Order: sequence, then structure tokens, then C-alpha cells
Amino acid sequence: MSFRITGLPPEPFRHLYGLPDAELATLGARRVIADSQPGYPDRIEMRDVRPGEALILVNYTHQPAATPFRSSHAIFVREGAERTYDAVDVLPEPLRLRPIALRAFDHDHFMIDAGLAECQGVEILIGRLLANPKAVYLQAHYASRGCYAARIVRA
Repeated sequence: MSFRITGLPPEPFRHLYGLPDAELATLGARRVIADSQPGYPDRIEMRDVRPGEALILVNYTHQPAATPFRSSHAIFVREGAERTYDAVDVLPEPLRLRPIALRAFDHDHFMIDAGLAECQGVEILIGRLLANPKAVYLQAHYASRGCYAARIVRA
């Protein structure tokens, strides 16, 4: 099954780029400097940033629907990221390097299925979940920390 993965748009985060650390703190965010690779997956460009690059650690509501599944969690966005990842049938590196939890949601934003996978197993799980005609979209999460990673739909 063909799939499309998208990162987050930069617009909701641009106002954070370049702010002093104290001001970020008042907004519940924090600047982090990557000290390893892999280790800090950017949610806009869908790549692990290089050591020395700055990221903003911020809470993000990845499931805003008014259902029991409404949810937010901490995510990293590379400071200055402008180009939203958008690719068909390509699994970005951060999703290949870590155990991934996939959650399938229906039209009413209710979770209808879920699973865990690693490496190439992620593509197999994507195909299985999207084969369900009730699945409208998938959300990928990094399984170890539970952070939102990306949105996946049929291509």
C-alpha cells in the first residue's frame, strides 16, 4: 500500500526561533543543543539534527480533536526549520532508527488499531493499518518516549 508521510509545518513554531532562553521558558519551551546523532529528531524536516544544531523542545498538541484521544507531548523542532518533510513511500531516517508505535484513527478521530514496529517492519505495519478502510490517518510516535513523530496517510 502506498503511503505519504508529512512532518509538521514550521508556522506554529517560527515565533520561537531566536527567542532568548528566558523568554522560551516563559512559554514552556526550552532550547537544546544536539550533542549526538542520532538523538534529536526534528518533526518539521524529519531528520536527526547534527551535533551543535539548536532545537526547540516544546509541547505540541498532535491530536487536537475533542475525543478521549486528545493528546499532546514534547517534541523537538530544529530552530530555523522551514521545509516540511513530505514524501510518498519513503520512510525518513528517524522512523527507521527507532522503535515506532503507529496508531490508526478513523474519521471521528477515534483510535481503531495500533501496533509497534522497528526498521523495515514499520512499512509493513503502515500497510496493514492503512488496509483497514476505516483508517483515515496514522500517527507515528517514538515508542520509547511516546513523542509524536509524523502523520501518515494513503498516497
